[in-house]
Amino acid sequence: MDPYFYDWIQMLVRLLHVITAIAWIGASFYFVWLDNSLEDPPQWKKDKGIKGDLWSIHGGGFYEVAKYQLGPEKMPKHLHWFKWEAYSTWITGMFLLILIYYVGAHSFMIDPAKADLTAWQAIGLGLGTILIGFLIYEGLCRTPLVDKELIFGLLLVAIITFLAWMLSQFIGNRAAYIHIGALIGTCMAANVFTTIMPSQRALVAAVEKGEAPDPIYGLNAKRRSTHNNYATIPVVFIMLSNHSPMTYSHEYGWAILAALILIGAWARHFFNLKHKGIIKPSILISAFAAFVLLIFIARPQPLPAFDSSQRLISDNEAFGIVMERCATCHSRQPTDDIFRVSPGGVYLETGSDILRQLDRIEARTLLTHDMPFLNKTEMTLEERSLLATWIQHRRQS
Repeated sequence: MDPYFYDWIQMLVRLLHVITAIAWIGASFYFVWLDNSLEDPPQWKKDKGIKGDLWSIHGGGFYEVAKYQLGPEKMPKHLHWFKWEAYSTWITGMFLLILIYYVGAHSFMIDPAKADLTAWQAIGLGLGTILIGFLIYEGLCRTPLVDKELIFGLLLVAIITFLAWMLSQFIGNRAAYIHIGALIGTCMAANVFTTIMPSQRALVAAVEKGEAPDPIYGLNAKRRSTHNNYATIPVVFIMLSNHSPMTYSHEYGWAILAALILIGAWARHFFNLKHKGIIKPSILISAFAAFVLLIFIARPQPLPAFDSSQRLISDNEAFGIVMERCATCHSRQPTDDIFRVSPGGVYLETGSDILRQLDRIEARTLLTHDMPFLNKTEMTLEERSLLATWIQHRRQS
């Protein structure tokens, strides 16, 4: 396919994925807030089977919302369902995964420094991890352990951490992160498809028959909805993680991911409690403190000089290294087989280009080793060290 049109297709799918994700997560946040904010209704509403209600104002109007204990006496003519937001997010996400990581597996998934994989082996490893992770989650949800919320949540984080570590041993770090995100997103969408929607259909069917709905359906649906709610912040971070190489490119990127998942879920817990009128600032404070601590713990050490003599290369030698290793992608007319437009609009094909981007080169090439991407141009450790010494000298001079 023409690379120009291929990039436009990627942009369209990415845009659709972001829009549908916003709609899904927005609905999740709203209904969890709604459920936790319901107040005890007046007696006449209780007599009608209403469990809780609330009043709100938005967009210049008043809204009265009521939630039934089980179901209304009569099914309304128009009943709004919330499912396509979840399905559309998963479909566009998987399509994006295929377009970027599977079509471009040699550039985005295979890291020769880790394993000599074929494209199909890398793809199979990624898809297999998603499938196995989902089956483990679904199996655990059908055990009594699901009622022990804290233990259940910590066990899931431990499983995700192991899968992230395992993937990072074989494929590129960024691809490993994205596949963990795809795993979490798959579990979230499957919750809607396998449990939430069937439970809601059962509730509707009971009301239509004039029967009392079985409370278990509402319990199961709410439990899976709560799982999705706590997963939202971690999965959104992973969606955006390609902009944060200091996380996935770290030697212990899998551990950083686990820490960020815990911090995100813990921060979400503050808001879920707040909706119930339970305000615990200590949760947000501890989450922020953990985030700051992670920043300092994860900071990589600068590269030392390559030899004891602190050999200093000339500007032209430094420019030559950068141009040779980076300009295939980062130029006004890239020659790379995948990147037909310079990533991030960063050009590194002239000396003046390079001098303008010293901070970026140091961050992405010398600290995180994120660039060259998957070390496609085989930049050596010696070259990185020489560049580190050169940059340090230029800043001191």
